[in-house]
Amino acid sequence: MSVIYNEPFNAFRFLVEVEGAGPTVVAAFAQFSGIRMQTHVVETRWGSEERGVTEKIPSITSFENVTLTKGVIGDNEFFDWILACAPSESAPPTGASLRRTINVVAVDGKGKRGVIWSLINAMPVSYTLAPMDSSQSAVLTETIEFSITGFKRVTNPPA
Repeated sequence: MSVIYNEPFNAFRFLVEVEGAGPTVVAAFAQFSGIRMQTHVVETRWGSEERGVTEKIPSITSFENVTLTKGVIGDNEFFDWILACAPSESAPPTGASLRRTINVVAVDGKGKRGVIWSLINAMPVSYTLAPMDSSQSAVLTETIEFSITGFKRVTNPPA
């Protein structure tokens, strides 16, 4: 019987794919954070419960916004998506085309795809440009926050 040894993935090796309007876009991001799901519960006690014990029943599940940070480059793919979510001078945003699936892919030491988190119905809700400071030599970054309606976690089997 053979034993498969699975090493944990490094937090610094990942890529981001955006599915949706047009071809899948693959982008390099410096940081990803925020996957958090919480199922709220309703506490109840059944009338026939003689011990006085309450039971918790699942209620509403909520998903926190996720955040992606990347270096500013000349490509406007993400920025155009962000602007499409805000009302313009001539029209409000159109909801159907704003939501896309974002795949965050953990990559192993050999460059092979590992665990994939698919962020469902992602929509940009916040954009922040990092400060520009002539006394620093830092890379200029932009942070984009996305609302999501759910996520899936898929593990690619080892080859």
